[in-house]
Amino acid sequence: MDELVRAAKSLGDAARVRVLNLLMQRECCVCEVMDVLGISQVNASRYCTSLKDAGFLKMHKEGRWKHYRVDVASCSPSLRDMLDSVRQIAKSDPVLRDDVRRLETSVRRSGNCAHESCALA
Repeated sequence: MDELVRAAKSLGDAARVRVLNLLMQRECCVCEVMDVLGISQVNASRYCTSLKDAGFLKMHKEGRWKHYRVDVASCSPSLRDMLDSVRQIAKSDPVLRDDVRRLETSVRRSGNCAHESCALA
């Protein structure tokens, strides 16, 4: 039950749902989340950490940069159901669809990130 409560709390904020939706598309560094959502590095890092702590995300470092991704294979069935719910909502939600469009046109800067803030994430 603790896992479900942590996950529900994590998804209780629209910004974290938006971050999760992005990371369901592909792995991103914090700067990509910042760029697409127009949020600060601090908030992007906090949202990613919250989602990671809830069990939705995996993180790895590439040099100074932290990269996050959804790892469905390691998610419990309950978390997978929540991911499916986000996926279904994203099909019709204009904000989530716009976020995905912005992500598709964003330039991936892994290893060469122009944002100094990525090193702080």
